[in-house]
Amino acid sequence: MTDIEERLAHLIRAVDDLSEMVARQDREIDRLRTTVALLTRREAERSHEGEGGIMLGDERPPHY
Repeated sequence: MTDIEERLAHLIRAVDDLSEMVARQDREIDRLRTTVALLTRREAERSHEGEGGIMLGDERPPHY
């Protein structure tokens, strides 16, 4: 019985550790999504102003 209790305790600890890891990754993903949205909006504004900028997707460089 003690062996089962030890295994259960280890499994509970592993689940708690994994849960915290998933929560941390979820926060990081939210932060990265916000950053990507900001950079995308900034680049769209720059392109709209005609200043050029980085190439997105399949766009050809201006000299083609």
